Order: sequence, then structure tokens, then C-alpha cells
Amino acid sequence: MAWDPQQYLKFAGARMQPGLDLIARIPDFPASRIVDLGCGTGHLTGLLARRWPSAQVVGLDQSQEMLATAIEDFPAADWPSLDWRQGQVAGWAADEPLDVIFSNAALHWLDDHEALFPHLIDQLTPGGVLAVQMPRNFDQPSHRLLRSLAAEGPWAERITLRQTPVLSPESYYDLLASRVASLQIWETDYLHVLTGDRPVLDWVRGTALLPVLEALDGDELESFLNRYAGQLAEAYPKRADGKTLFSFRRLFLLAIRP
Repeated sequence: MAWDPQQYLKFAGARMQPGLDLIARIPDFPASRIVDLGCGTGHLTGLLARRWPSAQVVGLDQSQEMLATAIEDFPAADWPSLDWRQGQVAGWAADEPLDVIFSNAALHWLDDHEALFPHLIDQLTPGGVLAVQMPRNFDQPSHRLLRSLAAEGPWAERITLRQTPVLSPESYYDLLASRVASLQIWETDYLHVLTGDRPVLDWVRGTALLPVLEALDGDELESFLNRYAGQLAEAYPKRADGKTLFSFRRLFLLAIRP
């Protein structure tokens, strides 16, 4: 999928907040090797490098466009500890054990979490930390309407949307509790106050709508977007002050390897 850094960063503050909250929960300890899986534009990767200035921090992402923004915003001359790498998170393995594996809003794009998360734990040093945040709002109108519309009309066979890519908190506990020394799992509902004519559409256009943008173009894409925008406007009406409230649930996981 072709990621658009400018579209994604339209809501940079709101999108970054869960990652900031996650970084704040990582324990203080002397980390020397850190990776940010699915680093995107690299702004949270930079914060990891700032918190652990003596560590080597790798930002990994499949999108050349997103990495180009990261490289521009964090020039090597000013950020010598940062190493940007283009590659797939799926199938990734560390060159050597890591002290921190961080991932913000990326792992929900991958399948088979039953195998993925134990694999990530195995990439850590003893005492290393796995810190993950993933959206878990797939039952909300923004995503239910998207799936329903994608399943209708002439585009149905060309659009593939993931149904429930993130497990329940209880499932991650059962999967990891016996493998780690410490495990914290929690959820937070963020109530975003959005502005603009079609703010929820603009939000999902930077992420969840990408498979649609990949599959359709021209008049067909315009038809899809207009129908979807109308449905979103009913599901998320403007408030008296003209702003739109958009509730978004996030799942957080913080695990420490024995």
C-alpha cells in the first residue's frame, strides 16, 4: 500500500499521543539496542533516541515515502544514533538480542499474532521490554461502515479489508503471561475533537482506507468516498460548535522478558 506522510500527519498530535503514553510507561533502564517496528515518519523513533541517547535506535518501515520523511526530519548529522531501514515487519528478526522492541499502530496490519508476539519476546535480551500499541476500534462505525460499503457494489471482489486483526486483552494475556516476567495490558479510549468538513474521512484516509485507495481510482473511487463520507457524517454528526467527536480505542501491551 502507498502511504502518504502528509495525509497521515494531518492529525499528527492525536496519532502520536498513544505512542507518547506508551513510551512514558516503559521502565527506566540502560537500553543500548532499540528497534521501532513500523516506525512510519519516525517521530516516535526520535523520542526513543532522545530518551536513550547512548542507544543505537533502528526505525524499520516498509514505506519508502514514510522513511523519506523520517530521514528529512531527523538528519544523520544531528541524529547519529538513528538508523532508518526499509523492510517488512512480517518475518522480521533481530540481528542480535534487543533491549527494547517498540511498535506503535503497526502490528494490527500483520496476521497470526499467536505466533508473532512470542517471536517478538524471543528477540529480547533478558530483562528486555516489548512495548506495543494497536488500535482496537474495529467494531466502531468508522470501520463497520467501511467494511459494509466495501462488500457492496462492483468493487467487492477487489477490496480486501481485515475484519478483527487485534485479539482481546484476555487473549494476549493467555498467550504471553507464562512467557514473561511482567505483563501489563490496558486499553484507552481517546476522544478526538476533529475539525473540517469531512474529518473522520480525512482520518481514515491516512490509514484504514488505504486498501480502498489501492484498489479503486477515478469515478469509482470518488463514488465510494462520497457514499462513505455521507454515512460517516450521520454516524459522527457535528456538535453545536461545528466540531466532530471521534472516539478511538487503543490496546497497549508492555511485557518484560525473564
